[in-house]
Amino acid sequence: MKLDRDHINPLRRRMLLGALACAAQPALAQNRAPTPPQTEGPFYPDRLPLDQDNDLTMVTGHPFPAAGEITDLTGRITDLNGKPLRGVVIEIWQVDNNGHYLHTADPGADKDANFQGYGRFETGLDGTYRFRTIKPVPYPGRTPHIHVKLQRGGRELLTTQMYVQGHPLNERDAILRGIHDAQQRASVLVPFLPSRERPAELTARFDIVLGITPVS
Repeated sequence: MKLDRDHINPLRRRMLLGALACAAQPALAQNRAPTPPQTEGPFYPDRLPLDQDNDLTMVTGHPFPAAGEITDLTGRITDLNGKPLRGVVIEIWQVDNNGHYLHTADPGADKDANFQGYGRFETGLDGTYRFRTIKPVPYPGRTPHIHVKLQRGGRELLTTQMYVQGHPLNERDAILRGIHDAQQRASVLVPFLPSRERPAELTARFDIVLGITPVS
């Protein structure tokens, strides 16, 4: 017997609506937490280097690589639904292996002249990026971290920081601890693993989820 929709009683109708809502939950669960914003800090380079490519381990005109654990840092930039974002300029900056920034306020006599200290990369259709850099090291008051800034079309989208997963100083770092959402905090903790392609080097992957949809 075919049931007329108008003869379904209100209770059963509510049950059907509830079932439909539950069925939609897996799709919603696929959305990831947005990467949390973090402070830019006082050491964004005040004089950008002439060499601004995505390989921070080699400086143009210098015959030797940077000191430290060489790392291939990769990732993908997406929106909340996992859609890759093209044309996003990602900048990174960090201290050298001796704990010094590329900044005139951090002159350090032992600054590594072979470390670029800053790099940039623009994403393509798949939203991926790639850098060669070094595993970050601690300096007084901070756990190891890499600063990250995203821009598109001259508009700043996000400034954040990524951290070394499992580092003992993480629990004492005030800026990292300022991320109160557990999922967001986990999203900026990145494992640095031995490279399969280059045994003496490391790999790290930091995927970034924007909580806004950048204007094209």
